[in-house]
Amino acid sequence: RMTSQASEPKILRITLVKSAIGYSKTHKATVRALGLRRMHQTVEQADTPTLRGMLAKVAHLVEIEEVV
Repeated sequence: RMTSQASEPKILRITLVKSAIGYSKTHKATVRALGLRRMHQTVEQADTPTLRGMLAKVAHLVEIEEVV
């Protein structure tokens, strides 16, 4: 019997705190792919390995917090 723990992914709240202007096209594309369009906008995403990789790439531009 499997536990329901794996079916409930954690939620991460991501806020754009620094502009992507002056950074590479790939960093800008990653910020857009996260769903962020403007400064201080916050989005909530499910915590997945793919998302963690994207956040690692633009960690200097975003602020991340776990939603409890």
